[in-house]
Amino acid sequence: MSHYQSRLAAILGPTNTGKTHYAIERMLARNSGIIGLPLRLLAREVYDKVVALRGLSSVALVTGEERIVPVKARYWVCTVEAMPQDIGAEFVAIDEIQLCGDPERGHVFTDRLLNMRGSMETLFLGADTMRKVIGQLIPNVEFIFRSRFSDLEYTGTKKTSRMPSRSAIVGFSVDNVYAVAELLRRQKGGAAVVMGALSPRTRNAQVELYQNGDVDYLVATDAIGMGLNLDINHVAFSSLTKFDGRRMRYLMPNELAQIAGRAGRHLNSGTFGVTGEAPKLDQEVVEAIENHKFAPLKKLQWRNSRLEFGTTNSLINSLDKSSEDILLIKAQPAEDFRTLTTLVEDGEVSARASDGPSVKLLWETCGIPDFRGVSFTDHTSLVSKIFNFLHEKGEVSEIWLAQKIANIDKTGGDIDTISKRLAFIRTWTYICQRKGWVQNESYWREETRAVEDRLSDALHGALTQRFIDRRTSLLMRRLKQKESLVAEVDTKGEVTIEGEFVG
Repeated sequence: MSHYQSRLAAILGPTNTGKTHYAIERMLARNSGIIGLPLRLLAREVYDKVVALRGLSSVALVTGEERIVPVKARYWVCTVEAMPQDIGAEFVAIDEIQLCGDPERGHVFTDRLLNMRGSMETLFLGADTMRKVIGQLIPNVEFIFRSRFSDLEYTGTKKTSRMPSRSAIVGFSVDNVYAVAELLRRQKGGAAVVMGALSPRTRNAQVELYQNGDVDYLVATDAIGMGLNLDINHVAFSSLTKFDGRRMRYLMPNELAQIAGRAGRHLNSGTFGVTGEAPKLDQEVVEAIENHKFAPLKKLQWRNSRLEFGTTNSLINSLDKSSEDILLIKAQPAEDFRTLTTLVEDGEVSARASDGPSVKLLWETCGIPDFRGVSFTDHTSLVSKIFNFLHEKGEVSEIWLAQKIANIDKTGGDIDTISKRLAFIRTWTYICQRKGWVQNESYWREETRAVEDRLSDALHGALTQRFIDRRTSLLMRRLKQKESLVAEVDTKGEVTIEGEFVG
């Protein structure tokens, strides 16, 4: 089919308007397709939906840490960074396209916006703030606006102790999330916890506690703003500031709206407000969120993707180019670029990266994400080690890899300890997912996945133990359902209600 006959559309609107669901329907109407999503958690969620509709043999899942690619895969569900560039699918969709403006990841979304196309249909999904800039950059785009089916209303300040049931309380740091969850445990019986760093397995187990009614409250970071279509009636912000990787800053109105919009489903209206030490929202911010009216995005983050691998200098120069289009601003050096410029100062690495293939290999290893977050020096040291293995032996040492994995295959410890191990296994999982980096790929993928599953289950158990009081939770649920409670006193005088010891 010729290019001018290919459909190119931007499906824009507030959160919770079914844009992703629409894209899945459109993809499955084609013989093949790729959908790029902003989070691994969301990619897994969409993958499970598509598998339920088309079967395991037809659907691939590709993220940094997971790679499930059946021989005859027709539909590819990916994180935006992991979208395959060369399979020629009929359909392409990029979700949360407004992330083109994100300082950290925006250049990747912008690259997909400008360069990825389905042969028959391409969809951009996201906020209406992208309408003008998409129209300026890409000709002949069909714009479709999707409205919420229900209202979103600001209800001001509420104490956490008076939070209505089926509420999500949002914080922007681990300490903040834990503090709110502790308070809810004491006063309401507990809460499920959702953070972006959780594995899909832990996230799903925590969400299930909320969805099945074991707890009536969810405490989350801004990860809740993308995907996670839950039965939430009220969203409360416990803070209005976050650390964005560079500095503490206030959230923009459109960022608050992305999260607040999780309240209400379909025809059921939702409410949002603040709690704890968060100040009241300004009236103009409230009106913007309630009416879904925000300042348009004027500039997009951009990085040159036509890279030159002749020498390390030519690669760095090609990455450092500016765009000739005034709508595209050169992104700040990302983690992979900073890793590259640091490593080329190392004489040993620089000597190995002496021709096109070795420079390209170095750049690929610089793409290993710093999930571990120990320090930048520690991260560059790890990348250097991986590059040296691949350059000298063509693969990562299995003995070295096995030792690293064994060191973190332990399920004991508190929440922070288990969370750190999960962050570490994400790094090894990423390395084992890369094609050709380890000798026995299928074995190491299964091994790292099994370790992640064990750690995920341990983390779910630790979160549940710390933030849910089973006795209070059970009593609150039964009282809410107006069910009669069965109390018993044994021969020792110990009182139990519904099998739970109370005194």
